[in-house]
Amino acid sequence: MVAAIEVRDLRKTYGSRWRGRQIHALRGVTLQVPRGEIFGLLGPNGAGKTTLIKVLLGIISRSAGEARLLDFPAGDLRGRRRVGYLPEHHRIPRHHTAYSALTYYGGLSGLSPSEVRTRREALLETVGLRGWGDVPVPQFSKGMQQRLGLAQAMLHEPELLILDEPTDGVDPVGRSEMRALLQRLKEQGKTMFLNSHLLQEVELVCDRVAILDRGELLQVGEVDALTIEAVNDVQFTFAGTDAQLTAAFGNAPAHPVAVQENGQFLITLVDPAQADVDRLIDQARQGGLSVLGVERRHQTLEQAFLKIIQRARPAA
Repeated sequence: MVAAIEVRDLRKTYGSRWRGRQIHALRGVTLQVPRGEIFGLLGPNGAGKTTLIKVLLGIISRSAGEARLLDFPAGDLRGRRRVGYLPEHHRIPRHHTAYSALTYYGGLSGLSPSEVRTRREALLETVGLRGWGDVPVPQFSKGMQQRLGLAQAMLHEPELLILDEPTDGVDPVGRSEMRALLQRLKEQGKTMFLNSHLLQEVELVCDRVAILDRGELLQVGEVDALTIEAVNDVQFTFAGTDAQLTAAFGNAPAHPVAVQENGQFLITLVDPAQADVDRLIDQARQGGLSVLGVERRHQTLEQAFLKIIQRARPAA
């Protein structure tokens, strides 16, 4: 199957080498986004994320390399018409209501006013704006404007959604609803290319991610593979009395014990072998402690991201 997005050795340079003021925004980026995937683009400020999106959409031209969108060259209108785009800091003109904004943006996507009227109620309900169609945009919160921006990106039923900070200003309940919506769209066969600084959100919704820094692609992979890379400790939760704890592990336990206010005890083994895990559980049961939980604690996507960035940068 043809990839939704494909870039090969993509480069973008701003400025002139003759004046000695060149900025290398993209340095030979190569990646593929298969259809039907939720793909996250990560990187610190100045990494080149927005530049990559603008190249894909044909807003700016590449300096070298190749970029294709839905098997068309980047910027080709045949591909662009099948893409929905929510830009960062998207702001809808203040004179609009939700209805008139959808009519306006629908027209830009080639939809007639009657087609927009047919789709708008279901779409507003989908993004959590049911009943807000006639309300002027200035009365919308920032999060509600993001929801309306997502609605306009979905209006012409695109195959690919490119979303730049889609949950900017959205409250936790709204972010949860947004994640559920993205999963439903994925089930319908849509592809989503997501740029976000909220790594916890990315970890919860994305299948794979790419990490950019200073224009270079540092790593591409499944979220689970990235977060399991640096293992990983095992945390045990036990319940019992102080006497049972002493019976199990003695007065000076080999591993630090964290006592919780609810009478539970937490013990963490750093990168243990399976035999170490079995031995600790056996000791706990012999001392009369109840085993409430055993959890292998992977690093978060944020921790993995920071490690990858730090490894790529020379020590100061």
